[in-house]
Order: sequence, then C-alpha cells, then structure tokens
Amino acid sequence: EVQLVESGGGLVQVGGSLRLSCAASGFTFTDYAIGWFRQAPGKEREGISCIRGNSGTTYYADSVKGRFTISSDNAKNTVYLQMNTLKPEDTAIYYCAARWGPVAGTVDEYDYWGQGTQVTVSS
Repeated sequence: EVQLVESGGGLVQVGGSLRLSCAASGFTFTDYAIGWFRQAPGKEREGISCIRGNSGTTYYADSVKGRFTISSDNAKNTVYLQMNTLKPEDTAIYYCAARWGPVAGTVDEYDYWGQGTQVTVSS
C-alpha cells in the first residue's frame, strides 16, 4: 500500500523558516517523482516543487524559487522541503504527492497523495 505522510508544518512568523518532510512507503522510491503542492483557502491546489530521487532533477514554481529547497534522502524514502523567508501568502495546507516517472508540476499528473500539513505564516 502506497503511503505518503507529511510532517513539519506549524505556525511561523514572517521571514521565518520551516522544514517539511514527506515519508514515503509502498513503492520503489527512486522510480518516482515526489512533488510538493499547497492549497490556500478558496484557491486551487498548486504545484510548488518536485524532485526525482534517482536523478536529483528538481522543479520549482516561480513563487517559491530562491526561497524553498527540495531534497531527497533515498535511504530514508523521505523528501524534504526547506522553506525560508516565509511570507503570509505561503499560508496553506501543504501536500506531498508521488507519480511514476519524471518531475511534473500539475495536480493531475500525480497518482498518490498525503493528507497534508498546515503551514501558517503570521505577520
């Protein structure tokens, strides 16, 4: 059974940092791309970053480029999202998702989803 479990969310002040984790199980981790998405109240879910474990190929949305860093620990089947210089507009539920194949940035391209973790940035 495929499982993705996010952790690391919380409340942080503007300019602060958080590191999210996505622990994966039930599939061959290095054959998949793992993506991070977020959904703010009243908005569509958007892809913000993804990584392919066996190649290290990464993707970042313009809204997070230069502030967020995605990384993968293949030995632990875990993907991390280091979020720095957080802004109020980063407030959302953050989800990780998995797809077989190369990195991709849209919701429809992912097959498996975690339950999400809340990130709130206070001003």
